[in-house]
Amino acid sequence: MTPPPDAPHPPGAPHPAGRPLPGNRWDLLDGVVPEVPPVVSVVVVHYDQQAELDRTLAALARQDHPADRTEVVVVDDGSPVPPRVPCGVRLLRQEDRGFRVAAARNAGAAAATGDVLVFLDADTAPEPGYLRAIARLPALAPDCVAVGRRRHADLAGAPADAPVERLGPERELPEPAWLADAYRRSRDLLDADDRSYRYVIGAVAACSRTLFAAVGGFDEGFSAYGGEDWEWAYRAWLAGAVLAHVPDAVAWHDGPDWSGRDEASRAAKNAEALRLADLVPVPGSRPRGLPSGRVDVLVHPPDEVSAAQRFVSVDSVLAALPGAEPAPGEPAGPGGGDRYDRVRLDVVLDRPLRATTPDALTAAVERVAADGLGELALLGPDGAPLLRVVSRRARARERRWGRDDLFPRATTPADGLDPLTEEPDLEAYLGGW
Repeated sequence: MTPPPDAPHPPGAPHPAGRPLPGNRWDLLDGVVPEVPPVVSVVVVHYDQQAELDRTLAALARQDHPADRTEVVVVDDGSPVPPRVPCGVRLLRQEDRGFRVAAARNAGAAAATGDVLVFLDADTAPEPGYLRAIARLPALAPDCVAVGRRRHADLAGAPADAPVERLGPERELPEPAWLADAYRRSRDLLDADDRSYRYVIGAVAACSRTLFAAVGGFDEGFSAYGGEDWEWAYRAWLAGAVLAHVPDAVAWHDGPDWSGRDEASRAAKNAEALRLADLVPVPGSRPRGLPSGRVDVLVHPPDEVSAAQRFVSVDSVLAALPGAEPAPGEPAGPGGGDRYDRVRLDVVLDRPLRATTPDALTAAVERVAADGLGELALLGPDGAPLLRVVSRRARARERRWGRDDLFPRATTPADGLDPLTEEPDLEAYLGGW
């Protein structure tokens, strides 16, 4: 059953350590550094890339983050020959059952002991300041998901101990323009929205242990390249994550971006998009006409009304909002359970009503996302709410901190919504007369 949108913080439950941030305002921490460097656990996923792993581990050994506050866990995804790792680096292995980077990251996170989890791939070597830069925001504000800058270079054949901050620029390959443009337009994700999960690259990402526990691990159903980081990032966003791009946290990927490879990669990207279309129901990701595997918006009926008032209220709102479904307990289509684990917005009907102008209700829903609101109340002629659009992301973070002031609230006249003060003529409603 889906939890009510206004569920309070559980009494007596501890709040996270660190600072709660409003909206996506990681910029409020500009220039602030932790009083004590955090304990950082670096989870490095590997498969049959000993030379690349050697370079990445050598780069981690040169970090300016304190060595006694750094833990490195290599998780091998079933390589034919176990990788060699230096003393002090933990090695975990899992059976080779396909491309299981999601399961490998989960195993590494479960074994890690640090306050901040940093995820790297074996072929992505960080510059010396990487850990300090990428861990800063999650250490200060545990809701932050920090994404570094993944640059590309042809590092093949170079000595493993060559300084990557010098070697990378000498052998640089093009960065993906779509990603650089997205970071520029969004001011390094300060202006993140419901689709910004696409800019979280798992090979250069970090979060607090607190947030990872709140979100849950990566989806281990992914067994082919790509998509597991975006799916996790979307769940993190719904759980109240603050997304931030940290351009000073630079790591060098050995080889070009997928968009710079041959055309066969398009089929792999299409397979990724198909899987995400079923798992991420936000507009722009979900199917346009086919049903989605997850629900994006839930409509909650008004209390203590007649069956006909309830029917018209819910049905007319659903007709105005493609992708919405009635809350569990209402008549619903097949499925259930995890169908509701990606709900982005709750539309709560405070009184019986009829939605007569679909565009007005659609605009209200879009405004909650565009303006980063926690709630938008649509007011009837008497000034009382007829309907409220509630952000699950806002509720999740505010419940975690026991606060109700981390996201703005707004009100607007309920244009296109007519109060139902009497018993409706249901036959006329359905027949359209």
